[in-house]
Amino acid sequence: MSQQPRHRVKLETLGCKLNFSETATMQSLLAEHGIMPVAAGEEPDVCVVNTCSVTALADSKCRQHIRHLIRRYPDALMVVTGCYAQLQGKEIAQIDGVDIVLGSEHKAEIASYVLQWFDDRQRQLAVTPSLDIRTFSPSCDRGDRTRYWLKVQDGCDYWCSYCTIPAARGRSRSGTIAQLVEQAREVAADGGKEIVITGVNIGDFGKNTGENFLDLLKSLDEIEGIERYRISSIEPDLLTDEIIDWCSRSRAFMPHFHIPLQSGSDPVLKLMRRHYDRQLFADKVERCRALMPDCFIGVDVMVGTRGETPELFEDSYTFISGLDVQHLHVFPYSERPGTSALRIPYIVTQRDKQERASRMIALSDKKQADFTQRYLGTVRPVLLEHGRGKGMMHGFTDNYIRVNVQPDMSLANQIVHVKLLTLNDDLSVDAEVVTNR
Repeated sequence: MSQQPRHRVKLETLGCKLNFSETATMQSLLAEHGIMPVAAGEEPDVCVVNTCSVTALADSKCRQHIRHLIRRYPDALMVVTGCYAQLQGKEIAQIDGVDIVLGSEHKAEIASYVLQWFDDRQRQLAVTPSLDIRTFSPSCDRGDRTRYWLKVQDGCDYWCSYCTIPAARGRSRSGTIAQLVEQAREVAADGGKEIVITGVNIGDFGKNTGENFLDLLKSLDEIEGIERYRISSIEPDLLTDEIIDWCSRSRAFMPHFHIPLQSGSDPVLKLMRRHYDRQLFADKVERCRALMPDCFIGVDVMVGTRGETPELFEDSYTFISGLDVQHLHVFPYSERPGTSALRIPYIVTQRDKQERASRMIALSDKKQADFTQRYLGTVRPVLLEHGRGKGMMHGFTDNYIRVNVQPDMSLANQIVHVKLLTLNDDLSVDAEVVTNR
């Protein structure tokens, strides 16, 4: 017999895939206490916003979103959590209509805070960010998508000069291999075919448990029913040769990596306090390409950081131009309070930041288009996602080419072979299902 909902909650997520995974966990925690997701057309009793704070623009978007929900649902309890809440809890508390602010350490206690607020029946603001973040809760999210995001690690021990993540997320900590294998088995039992492994700094997995990331990958690869894994993002100095070699031989790990570079200039990397130089990065790309010739490699690139003179930017651009990578996730540097980068004297103008970002994005589009063109006319395996309405169905090849096929709901969440036909302006490919394989 189903439980009668005590309250209805609307959960909103801003930011990274890790946030989406954690929102799924909060939804489950609330549901255990009868606080169920709001249905279409219903008014929520509770709004939860899981925020991001990676840039000043992210902070601004979070404030706008919080205020929008307060105006739309003025009678609902407003709960704000996530990285912005962790870093700027008092600022959020001053927004009229915000009731509870939960820091990173308290996400797992969200149900008790919500229930206490309803029991007291009065507006009591709880500002609870803690600077000592120690807890870790494995989480897994699918939402309305086909792929699952499995959180295996949280926090970061590397204080890069531009970054506030260690303050927002705490020190590196992980679940155990046994916990994460159990979650992956639950995904398989739920019919899931693909899992994306996520975290803040997943290459540091196991620092608090005595385990390591490669052993986690090996254990996950043995789970029956999961046909695909992807590694969401891993630092180049933590992407060991052993990990690359093993992934190239594994049963289910796809030829797809996302490796943060941030800058192709060694002097800028030093200013950023990164833990590698560009030669190490180039060596990792070369090894991936040698062992997995079809591999898709995505790269994070920051432009306009303090200290990045025009000459150093050109040096970075030239180096990245020569890398055999397929996509650049480009973002302009954003000043973050409390970071050591603020002591670097050379400041790049906003106009120059935008111009540099535009050049890098154009380079990315060319690299991705050139890569995709190579596969037109070939047949690749694709996991087709659940469609929305009567439009085209979408999915990704093993090497992360996004394809569009004519809708056939019987193929949703199935791995099928498709022939890649036409490259579109948005860098997706129109394809047709191949039935005679």
